[in-house]
Amino acid sequence: MLNVEVRGQVAVLEMNRPPANFFDHDILHAITTAISELAADGCRAVVLAAAGKHFCAGANFGEGAMGDERVASSSRLYRQAVRLFRAEIPVVAAVQGRAVGGGLGLACAADFRVASPGSRFLANFAALGFHQGFGLSVSLPQIVGHQRAAELLYTARRVTGAEAHAIGLVDRLAEDGDIRAAALAFAEEIAAQAPLAVASIRETLRGPLAEQVESVRERELAEQARLWRTGDSAEGIAASLERRAPVFRGR
Repeated sequence: MLNVEVRGQVAVLEMNRPPANFFDHDILHAITTAISELAADGCRAVVLAAAGKHFCAGANFGEGAMGDERVASSSRLYRQAVRLFRAEIPVVAAVQGRAVGGGLGLACAADFRVASPGSRFLANFAALGFHQGFGLSVSLPQIVGHQRAAELLYTARRVTGAEAHAIGLVDRLAEDGDIRAAALAFAEEIAAQAPLAVASIRETLRGPLAEQVESVRERELAEQARLWRTGDSAEGIAASLERRAPVFRGR
């Protein structure tokens, strides 16, 4: 489920659920717990990566708890999301393939993102008929600005790695196949600096973010719960699973 490899003062955490690397509470808990333990052991930075073709497609609405008990499952997920925003050391996400929905939220919870022109980013919530989650209401506007975040959320359009880099969603662009190596090099640059200074600077820049995510979490979850009961959401999710265009009726 989660592979951990320590390379000096940097660790690589690899989600191992290819091809889509859907997440659930257990894998998010494993990630946040591993980061805390690594930080306590003196690790200075983490690369969050994924096995297979894609970084993460978020939660799997086609099966399991997210199919039958979405509100309760999402509440548990978002508690782990807040923990991730409170990670003790910098996190660099290595985003190959697609980061979709909650997978985009996971990438945006990291301090930095490394991708390639072949990477794809998609805030597809409106296309599924419900509200965004995983703190994206806070993190996405902070990264790309309010207007750009609104555009991406309203239109649910796919963003290429090159465009993501141009708008600031991606911090460094690597060649296809070199994303993880570039993310590791980035993390090693951070780890080579004075750790107390990095921690202090990071707290100044990022400290309020977790509180903002925790504050907005209830709004995100309440709106998701309300919209999941609508016909539009049922249509959006069904259309996604059936790989067809949805027909929304506003009810």
